[in-house]
Amino acid sequence: MNEHLQSVVRYLEENRLKLVTAESCTAGMIASALADIPGCGSWLECAFVTYSPQAKISCLGVKAETIETYNLTSENVAREMAEGALRISRANVALSDTGVAGPDAGDGGIPAGTICFAWSFQIDDRITTFSETRRFQGDRNEVRRAGSEYALSRVWHYHNEMLQKKSAP
Repeated sequence: MNEHLQSVVRYLEENRLKLVTAESCTAGMIASALADIPGCGSWLECAFVTYSPQAKISCLGVKAETIETYNLTSENVAREMAEGALRISRANVALSDTGVAGPDAGDGGIPAGTICFAWSFQIDDRITTFSETRRFQGDRNEVRRAGSEYALSRVWHYHNEMLQKKSAP
């Protein structure tokens, strides 16, 4: 296991985080990387791969209007994917992605390599969600790999940001 992944796993364990993934562009790469680690069942709840718009709607509760209004490759869709995955699992953190791996541009001329991410955290009945968009270089699989690594690398950052917001007056 690489050092980066090891630090993410250690963070999940130390903070008693149970993760669900809702992947589109990365098509399960995030969950697969985590599942390679012995003992992953203690912090990996489940994983959804929802590639089509219909799967995002029926499996995760993404609203058709959100897809129509903002496009499949949007932070709005990524946010609804993460929040939907949290609602239907026993996890307390969800990580989602939707994007255009390439080689061609996506609907609306979105450049290849563009991935929208969301990280949702649940404490009691309150869900806090963060999102961002990044563009990665390389061929289709290099983009997917880079996106997977990036998504995992930001869990600690957004978890800490959520904890700071929670403790602010």
